[in-house]
Formats: sequence, structure tokens, C-alpha cells
Amino acid sequence: MSENIKTFTDQNWDSTVTNAEGLVIVDVWAPWCGPCRIVGPIIDELADDFSGKVAIGKLNSDENIKSQELGVSGIPSILFLREGKEVDRIVGAVPKQVIKERIDYHLSAELVS
Repeated sequence: MSENIKTFTDQNWDSTVTNAEGLVIVDVWAPWCGPCRIVGPIIDELADDFSGKVAIGKLNSDENIKSQELGVSGIPSILFLREGKEVDRIVGAVPKQVIKERIDYHLSAELVS
């Protein structure tokens, strides 16, 4: 796992996501999920690519009830949050370029607002 990846939990959610400034990307996953194992390394790469621009981390849905509170019904789910509020979501395994384009879009929207 990349050193730029954060581990989100029920206990640190408020301090690391809700109260964070700027864009936060949350990969909701589980160890038994095959597609999650495909997306995981992509998220690691993106955390390195966007280091210092976006907070990127993972939330284990088996260990944290927060995933249910967020309405996650399929994994992997990649949530895009700004000031603790969800602004976008990708469900399922997608290529790195799709996630990268979505991050770029939300970063450019951040600059406009």
C-alpha cells in the first residue's frame, strides 16, 4: 500500500474526512472482494499521483459501519467528498483513467468555486 494512502475508520472519519478541506477520495472495499483487489493498486497509484492535492484513503466495509451510513451497497465504491459531503461516486471496478478523469474534474471544479 502506498505511503500516501490514508486508512479511514469509524473512529477517525470526522477528523480525516468530514472536517477535511478540499477533495477527499474514499475507496470502500473488503478483503474478500475480487474487484476491490483490482481497484486497490489503482487507488494506491492515484494517491501517489495526486499527493499533496487530494486526500485519498480506504475504508474497509467489513470493519466499519460508516460504509452503511454512506449508503454503500456495492463494492468497490469510490466516493468523492468535499467538506465532508459526497459530490460523486463510482461503483464497481473501472480503469485508472476513469478515476483520474473524475479526480481532475473535481479538482478543476474546486478551483472555479
